[in-house]
Amino acid sequence: MSDTQEPLPNPADGVADEGVEDGGVANASNETQATGAAVAPVESRLSRKAAWIAMGAVTLALALIWLAPGIDHFDDHATTSPTGSPGEPEDAAAAGKPARLDFKLKDMHGVEVRLDSFKGKVILLNFWATWCGPCKAEIPSLVELQEKYADDLVVLGFSVDDPAEKMRPYAEEYKVNYPLLVGNGREDVQNAFGPLLGIPVSVIIGRDGIIAKKHTGIATKEQFEREIQALL
Repeated sequence: MSDTQEPLPNPADGVADEGVEDGGVANASNETQATGAAVAPVESRLSRKAAWIAMGAVTLALALIWLAPGIDHFDDHATTSPTGSPGEPEDAAAAGKPARLDFKLKDMHGVEVRLDSFKGKVILLNFWATWCGPCKAEIPSLVELQEKYADDLVVLGFSVDDPAEKMRPYAEEYKVNYPLLVGNGREDVQNAFGPLLGIPVSVIIGRDGIIAKKHTGIATKEQFEREIQALL
């Protein structure tokens, strides 16, 4: 009888690399960006969405640690994110360009909303989803800013893939006081303010309709407020 043992199988053997369709997000194993943004779903596949939710929870935990009292915040004028990674170059490139405000969308109650009807106010257009952990962390700040600057600011929440019936109870739970727009199927709007490499993404637009700032990933209330006040 031989004492030689059979080699253990390699778990990686036979595992094929998963492809990414055109227009999809490459490197699906890195669904949560270093900027604190959760990668938005390309298709409604439950397994992928579950992975994004799990990764978003980890990112949210890191964001909450960073936001905790006593932790030094980063310089808003620097190009690094809360997690210390370089900011998206597309964000800097967006500043100074005219914002596309010629879109009509339905809000979660089915009411038609024209983006250009808000021209003359500062607009904070926030791309989000109910499954996105970092997006949830931003909502209290957006609610407070909308209340404080109600005469000069409008926050618009653009849900990238949620149906209206899912958004309504979510808005009630988080006491959202600004319009929530149904963005499911509206890739034209996402492309106009993209590329969206993950969410949340926030675009701050001046009274003149020019993009002043674009954030990929979570931002603090203080950071948003300084940028808003500069446009008032």
